[in-house]
Amino acid sequence: MNQLSSRQVVLNHSNQVFVKLSWLLITLLALTTFSWVSLPEIALAQTQTAPPPSRTLQPNKAPAPPNKSSIQPYLDRVVKQLTEFQLGNGMKFIVLERHQAPVVSFLTYADVGGIDEPDGQTGVAHFLEHLAFKGTKRIGTTDYKAEKPLLERLEQLDSQIRTAKADGKKDEIAQLQAEFKQLEAQAAKLVKQNEMGQIVQQAGGVGLNATTSTEATRYFYSFPSNKLELWMSLESERFLEPVLSREFYKEKDVILEERRLRVDNSPIGQMVEKFIDTAYKVHPYKRPVIGYDEDIRNLTPDNVQKFFDIYYVPNNIAIAIVGDVNPNEVKRLAQTYFGRYQAKPKPQSKIPTEPKQTQTREVTLELPSQPWYLEGYHRPAITHPDNAVYEIIGRLLSEGRTSRLYKSLVEKQRLALTAQGFSGFPGDKYPNLMLFYALTAPGNTVDQLAVGLRQEIDRLKTQPVNATELQRVKTQARADLLRSLDSNTGMAQLLLEYEVKTGAWQNLFKQLDQIAAVTPADIQRVAKAAFIPENRTIGKLLSKQG
Repeated sequence: MNQLSSRQVVLNHSNQVFVKLSWLLITLLALTTFSWVSLPEIALAQTQTAPPPSRTLQPNKAPAPPNKSSIQPYLDRVVKQLTEFQLGNGMKFIVLERHQAPVVSFLTYADVGGIDEPDGQTGVAHFLEHLAFKGTKRIGTTDYKAEKPLLERLEQLDSQIRTAKADGKKDEIAQLQAEFKQLEAQAAKLVKQNEMGQIVQQAGGVGLNATTSTEATRYFYSFPSNKLELWMSLESERFLEPVLSREFYKEKDVILEERRLRVDNSPIGQMVEKFIDTAYKVHPYKRPVIGYDEDIRNLTPDNVQKFFDIYYVPNNIAIAIVGDVNPNEVKRLAQTYFGRYQAKPKPQSKIPTEPKQTQTREVTLELPSQPWYLEGYHRPAITHPDNAVYEIIGRLLSEGRTSRLYKSLVEKQRLALTAQGFSGFPGDKYPNLMLFYALTAPGNTVDQLAVGLRQEIDRLKTQPVNATELQRVKTQARADLLRSLDSNTGMAQLLLEYEVKTGAWQNLFKQLDQIAAVTPADIQRVAKAAFIPENRTIGKLLSKQG
């Protein structure tokens, strides 16, 4: 499996760090403090460059957090070790010193994802992530001067082929395609495959990877601490002068195959795509991050370049560096390498506001599949005061074998083979969904599952959660988040996620105190307001007969 061109697709979960996808455990950042098992084979909310490598550098361990209910002492220690600075062009850096091991983790966070794509160009953010590993004018090529005119001619031929197809000129199409294939082969001979990955690996780096979600694109890997300047050089050049047309058409075929695997040939993939399209009317959360098939086919190098020029500007990029580093040295090198970027206007968000849902929505598909049942409710964004309450509700209903849904639907009633849910789908920067889903056990129906699921949801409205159960999920939430902060990579990811989405990285730690403050009355209040028929979207994937 090619590390930089193969993709695994995962759901984006608003407050979570580790997600299990089918046969593969994928380390990825989202934002959730509770864990969940993802729907298999879904290409809708986040894509990742490659599986994590089998070998990893030993992570730096964070100082053990206090055993008190407040996270403040832990936060105080982080504050002392953390340095923030911003370059004159607007690019922001967060540097956290951890000197327990000679390792540094880097995360480049571009504040752009699927929701920012122009109409008719869905998938362009994800496509750009693929192409960002193809190299620059110096990396990834044996002779860029010879390669450049070939790439330009390929783009011209692709445009001519499209026109000929629209005009039905079969003979002309065949002639153009033959020339295209010949030139593509010539250009391929000038490509140095995966040169960036090889440079990183030879220097002792690991974990070179990236993810694209509805709201962000993240690039990350780790190096021995004596390779700080090498990272600065590689990463700054990668976005200073990328060659986004290199192997463009080859990568398009890879992405189309990914979509076929994760959506078109996957019943549950099709179901989830239809589900979010039903749950949202105008907000771009309704669109799959991987893109629609027709849009992917029609994307051009010019589309990707224009998208890059708008969104990959210094003041729309933040970088976290966590590990065995000197912040003064980081600042000096950042100015040398990233200070070369020209300041540009920050892109203005034009995201339409989703109107309030006023009646139950439903979508049903009949496909060769075991029956699945999905049920979602709109909820506010991560910055809302009740965010921690929604996270606790998600954990009460869906956290592992001790959760209410598992105990009721899987163990007691035996209606489902699995029953899960999570908060923050398909993103959390804007008002989003709390999604529940279950796979029916043989001999049962999705309607039976719907009744069983609804009973557990209604219990939250009518019966206060007892103190023991509530304390258990709070303890789990605290432990899960602190565990995710135990590695340099986890800390880097979450610091930037909260910095960009909430306006301050300190909110990462305040989240724990907010969770600790949730009361049974809060849970009842939010459940009564959110879990109502008018706010409900239903998805039924039925087994196609014959």
